[in-house]
Amino acid sequence: MAVFTREVAVRLVSAAVLIPVVVGFVWFGGWPFNLLCLLVAVLMGREWLRLTGADFGQPALLLAGIVYIGVPVAALIWMRGLAPFGRDLVLALFAVVWATDTGAFFIGRLFGGPKLAPRLSPNKTWSGAIGGLAAGVLAAIVVDILSGWLDLGSAIGLALLVAVIAEIGDLVESMLKRRFKVKDAGALIPGHGGALDRLDSMLLAAPALALVVWLAPA
Repeated sequence: MAVFTREVAVRLVSAAVLIPVVVGFVWFGGWPFNLLCLLVAVLMGREWLRLTGADFGQPALLLAGIVYIGVPVAALIWMRGLAPFGRDLVLALFAVVWATDTGAFFIGRLFGGPKLAPRLSPNKTWSGAIGGLAAGVLAAIVVDILSGWLDLGSAIGLALLVAVIAEIGDLVESMLKRRFKVKDAGALIPGHGGALDRLDSMLLAAPALALVVWLAPA
């Protein structure tokens, strides 16, 4: 399978446009970041309804969507508001998740090999999963060197946790799309699909990291 295709080029261009925007909102925080999170939650909510066909005759699916989308959005807003390290924490989270997704995508396409979960996502491989973990840890190391808010060992440990859960989140989204027989949750982002498709890894990783931070001794 070719690594660089037109589809990949479109994905890279979309990422190059969106990443600086998102980083800017995280950097400044406050109500602009909160508003962005709420806007994205609304977009994901619409995609959830489209994906599942949920309506008020199906309260279980509606509740599942509220939890699946609302908890990670609340986690992001809560973590960004933590002083004095909220900004660095959320930037590190985004960096690790983005690096994990990117590493898994490119390493998997480059090396191929045994499938990770063929019933859920036939394109994902063990080489991609391992490459994603390595890329996520590398991203955490770089962020930690630049920010210095956490010791290196803790940064690597958290990165491994976040990267593993991010990859599980990706598989969960694949499972949902297979269950409801759709290719993408939406078409909002060229090359990526919808907001749910782009943020699937974040939907589990954000609450997991928030829980770790909440349980950590002061």
